[in-house]
Amino acid sequence: MNNFKDDFIKIYQSERGILFLMIVNLLLAIGLLVFSIITLNPNASVVKIGYGDIGGYRDGTWASLIAFPLLALNFGILHNLLTLRIFRKRGGGMAKFFLITTSLLILSTLLVLIRLLGEG
Repeated sequence: MNNFKDDFIKIYQSERGILFLMIVNLLLAIGLLVFSIITLNPNASVVKIGYGDIGGYRDGTWASLIAFPLLALNFGILHNLLTLRIFRKRGGGMAKFFLITTSLLILSTLLVLIRLLGEG
């Protein structure tokens, strides 16, 4: 953990763009976490859990939607730690690319969740 602390201090001192993207990534992940937990409906017996081109929307139980809060935790915590490691190994450019990609993944996950809730 000491290496992560040293890398974070180095990012704080010299790479403010990466720090800003890390904060944006964390805030987006927190937003996805809160939204996905609020929209869980344990009282519903059947909810839409997926979409396939041939079969349309797939039905399932509300417990299948727990994947969305788990993804939010993964994006928020693990990806920021991975960013520190990427920064150490590959540099600032690759870390920025990783954070932008992660932010786009969070937004697309939020879009999928909204579409599933709209069909439910």
